[in-house]
Amino acid sequence: MAEAIEPLLSPTQEEHIQPQPKADNTSSTFIAGSQDIPPIAGVCHFFRECFAESKKLWYLAGRCMFTSICNYSLGAITQVFAGHVGTLALAAVSVENSVIAGFSFGVMLGMGSALETLCGQAFGAGQIDMLGVYMQRSWIILNSTALVLLFLYIFAEQILKLIGQTEEISKAAGTFAIWMIPQLFAYAMNFPIAKFLQSQSKIMVMAVIAAAALVLHTVFSWLLMLRLGWGLVGAAVVLNASWIFIVAAQFSYIISGTCGRAWTGFSWKAFQNLWGFVRLSLASAVMLCLEVWYFMALILFAGYLKNAEVSVDALSICCNILGWTTMVALGMNVAVSVRVSNELGARHPRKAKLALVVAVISSFMIGLGIAAILIIFRDKYPDLFSTNTQVKQVVKDLTPLLAFCITLNNVQPVLSGVAVGAGWQAFVAYVNIGCYYIFGVPLGLILGFKFDMGVKGIWCGMISGTAVQTCVLFGMIYKTNWNKEASIAEDRIKKWGGHTEFSEGNVEQ
Repeated sequence: MAEAIEPLLSPTQEEHIQPQPKADNTSSTFIAGSQDIPPIAGVCHFFRECFAESKKLWYLAGRCMFTSICNYSLGAITQVFAGHVGTLALAAVSVENSVIAGFSFGVMLGMGSALETLCGQAFGAGQIDMLGVYMQRSWIILNSTALVLLFLYIFAEQILKLIGQTEEISKAAGTFAIWMIPQLFAYAMNFPIAKFLQSQSKIMVMAVIAAAALVLHTVFSWLLMLRLGWGLVGAAVVLNASWIFIVAAQFSYIISGTCGRAWTGFSWKAFQNLWGFVRLSLASAVMLCLEVWYFMALILFAGYLKNAEVSVDALSICCNILGWTTMVALGMNVAVSVRVSNELGARHPRKAKLALVVAVISSFMIGLGIAAILIIFRDKYPDLFSTNTQVKQVVKDLTPLLAFCITLNNVQPVLSGVAVGAGWQAFVAYVNIGCYYIFGVPLGLILGFKFDMGVKGIWCGMISGTAVQTCVLFGMIYKTNWNKEASIAEDRIKKWGGHTEFSEGNVEQ
């Protein structure tokens, strides 16, 4: 089992950390943990430390990438089968996945990501007993949010018509959205569980469950949607069942006793400090939602173009591929978030900074490789998603833009992962508003409609917003005082109910 070699991943498990003087929020009074790496003294030292960090990072990232790809592929495979059911079915599934479920996914993932900061830093500091309490607080908040989002699913048809989608697409997508309500509550349970397990580096079990769900999902999607001819009804049944299976399997693993002091049962402590927890969850939600919704807007804007059905289908295919590749980057996002939060919680600022450097270099190289493969096979891969000649040609024309977007999007989530690990969500939310919605969206609309560049123009403008946001995050991270961030992490742990005495006995062995 992966957990058998967990000491590689958790600084508080791999070394005895001596108690340090109390730190405040200034670097001048902060003293790093005794096992932090020394300052880099040369090229050979740099590569040696990078190699050591790469082993820790990729142990997490490889499994995170696999898990993220499997989970994302549930909806993506449904879209693939829907494309073989019919053009309208593909448009309905694409719009529901991108707009209705995409909106909800962004909210839930964002609010759940507060646990990446809290659980990651608490685990790094040895405060294992707080992890289960944090997860339960997140369940309360996310399920309450799901009750509010329920109205979005119920009135999906009217909402889609209101924002300009065609009558046919709105009706089909609205019906499909109502059938997908169980998935909404599965999101509310799944994301806190995922962050709880990730913070402890218990990734292997998540990968196994995700793989099993993907295999079953593929088989039953083919059987119900194509073989038995259930169409969209079959898509809803299988997609809901797949997410419920993931939640049930992960929760069964947690309560089986494998998480030690991290799960000691349900606790009334989950109802304490709820408002403060809500504020951090909302900051996380705003930050990530602004990113998720940004490319969701591409599908919406395509619906206003001439020949909207072809534009929506072609763009949904590109976004589908972009989503798959982004899952690779999100795997690294999770890994670097865990590494940064664990190391900051353990008072290892230089290790946290090194984890960032290794993650950015790795993600950039992966993005270049995927982009090259798409360019080489641009005449072939559209056949996997559609039988419509027009749709396939538009996808082929968009491939160079898609390749550039993949390269850029492989770096940006890593920087966001560092922001989550360090607890910068609120500030990054303002950055996203400015770069995405004040700059990127208006530029895309001007190029797409004013200059009649269509889908290409819309996408070019929005990629420009992503590029600006990436540059801003680079600047923020470059100027970061990592000693100060480690000191802030200690204060955060204290604030949320943990204690700050660092000792080997505090860590689950």
